[in-house]
Amino acid sequence: MLKKKKKEVYALGQHISMSADKARRVIDQIRGRSYEETLMILELMPYRACYPIFKLVYSAAANASYNMGSNEANLVISQAEVNKGSTVKKLKPRARGRSFPIKRSTCHITIVMKDISLDDKYGEIDSLKKPKCKWKKKDKVTAYYDTYSSGGIWDKK
Repeated sequence: MLKKKKKEVYALGQHISMSADKARRVIDQIRGRSYEETLMILELMPYRACYPIFKLVYSAAANASYNMGSNEANLVISQAEVNKGSTVKKLKPRARGRSFPIKRSTCHITIVMKDISLDDKYGEIDSLKKPKCKWKKKDKVTAYYDTYSSGGIWDKK
């Protein structure tokens, strides 16, 4: 029986204390990019969500090099998703015996990396990026209309 060589590895981070929407803002920037490009993007982005995502991408690359023996230059992020986790609820005491609820949201982040050197189709990387709209007309030409020289709104008294 022949064994297929695994092409994908993943890293999973659970109960990360930040909103899923804030983490999704960073994940959308790195989906479909190469490993080295992803590390540069995450180091330079000013968001707090970048550090845990950076650690997960680094962990997924370490899993790929250990489990599959792949080179880091051949790794591409094939899937990256953020799911909403549990919410930690606390009560903050306020004046006159009242209380105020505090909700700390958490999220689960999954990073899946693919080794393109093991892949049969090398052109599949282009399919990971967002598809362009095919129904738009490409031969549309916009004419420049100068409102100042045509006497439009400035010649009226």
